[in-house]
Amino acid sequence: MTEYKMFEGCTIGNRIPFIEAATRRVFEKLGVETSEAPFSCCPDPTGFKSFDDDGWLAMGARNLCIAEEEGKDIISLCNGCTNTLRGVQHKLKHDSLKKEKINSELSKIGKSYKGSVDVKHFVDVLRHNVGLDKIKSAISKPLEGLKVACHPGCHYMRPHEWMETDDDPMRPKTLRELVAATGATVVDYEEEVICCGSAVSNAYEEIGMQNLKRKLDGVMKAGADILVVNCPACFQQFDTNQRTLSKEFEAKYNIPVLYITELYALAMGVSPDDIGLKYHRTRLRDIEPLGL
Repeated sequence: MTEYKMFEGCTIGNRIPFIEAATRRVFEKLGVETSEAPFSCCPDPTGFKSFDDDGWLAMGARNLCIAEEEGKDIISLCNGCTNTLRGVQHKLKHDSLKKEKINSELSKIGKSYKGSVDVKHFVDVLRHNVGLDKIKSAISKPLEGLKVACHPGCHYMRPHEWMETDDDPMRPKTLRELVAATGATVVDYEEEVICCGSAVSNAYEEIGMQNLKRKLDGVMKAGADILVVNCPACFQQFDTNQRTLSKEFEAKYNIPVLYITELYALAMGVSPDDIGLKYHRTRLRDIEPLGL
């Protein structure tokens, strides 16, 4: 299988490294080969881009240059990082004047962006490059009886012109198919494609918390045991803020949140201690199909 340059991103690497631990265990079992590179912050596709678009393009292009120097595609563990790196690619591919300007800046550090590598979201690699059959063959502890609500996140599918996913942003299926491969049951809920509120919370905390409440109310109404995500910003929003939400609205929110690779690690027989599940803010309660 192709070797990728691993882009775990700032949030995972610095705040929730247990997700990287789970992902590496899963990649090892599935034969997804990765190697390290001296990447910087992507940088993020909302805040940084809004203040300095050229700086955003230059930093993103520098990261892409690093992968180009080895001729290897990037595999990203983060929705936002994937969105930025693919967005930079799209912008520089369709704007030759901007590409010339960015390369003028990159020349100061001896680099030049060519556009010769691709950036893949790890979810797409799992679904399309590894495939459901190989994933199912690696499952040693099927999760029959586990009810899972999915949250693919906004930046995984939008904007379509540069994310180029085959998912319908209003009816996403990729994450659902990956979850179902474990034997778990994916539950439907009306709020699946609604934003978790993470990005908006930075400027309008009240609105972000209202988004979070609406999402979690839908998850609970659907009878889900856990919520599965594939974005570190979304993970933090759900995992960290449930206690605050419970106090603010005088209700009980205690829904365990797992990254899809954490779910896979458990289904593949990896010990919870080996992937740091104890570091989750919203603790995984006794859920029989998970064997915790």
